[in-house]
Amino acid sequence: MYRIVMIVIVFFSVTTLLHGGEHDVQEIVQTLDDLYRSESSYSRVEMEIITPHWQRTLEMKVWTKGTQKTFVRILSPAKERGVGTLRIGNEMWNYLPKTSKVIKIPPSMMMSSWMGSDFNNDDLVHEFSLLTDYTYKLVSPDSAETGFLYVECVPKKGKPIVWGKVINKVRESDYIPVREAYYDEKGNLMRVMIMKNIKVFDNKKIPSVIELIPQDEKGNKTILRYIEARFDIDIDDSVFSLRNLRSAIQ
Repeated sequence: MYRIVMIVIVFFSVTTLLHGGEHDVQEIVQTLDDLYRSESSYSRVEMEIITPHWQRTLEMKVWTKGTQKTFVRILSPAKERGVGTLRIGNEMWNYLPKTSKVIKIPPSMMMSSWMGSDFNNDDLVHEFSLLTDYTYKLVSPDSAETGFLYVECVPKKGKPIVWGKVINKVRESDYIPVREAYYDEKGNLMRVMIMKNIKVFDNKKIPSVIELIPQDEKGNKTILRYIEARFDIDIDDSVFSLRNLRSAIQ
């Protein structure tokens, strides 16, 4: 009987470690992966860019398909109206309507700012999956709050990911993220994403506001606000083409 009891205890302990007690870490990561992307998506968003010296707001439409295709078209302000960005796999192009030129973004510019924001070109191109490109585990940081879970994600070896690790803070009730902290390979905190104002779009619950705050540029912040979003919709592949990138704004 003692041996049976010990086997049960050991089995329960291992299961608890693997699944975080009643929470399955793989399910949490899958929720994070699918939150904004799904199989396909269309959204209309505002991007407010704030620096100590100036600020501006862009309005844009965004289409995605899987993890490989993204198309962005800026609607306003008038100065940037019609500017487009196309990503297919690891390749990326920008279209400038004033000069009618399509510019392919070279690898040397991938860490450059996108449209003056705190997001860079690499953020658009390297849309990695937490589920397949990272190892992950539940952790308990010193600042842990009741009602939240923390998932530490570390890039797998050989993956061209610039971060040393990402720690996701999610609500325990539904795994909706509220904070993501990005660290470099030396463990220095480089940027923080705050997710808030949870709303339902197309029967899907997501944070409608995302604040990206770089830690090495005091006073800088970029805020994304979702105005409209639809998921798992039919999007023709022609949307993700150089021809569409060059076309007049719809």
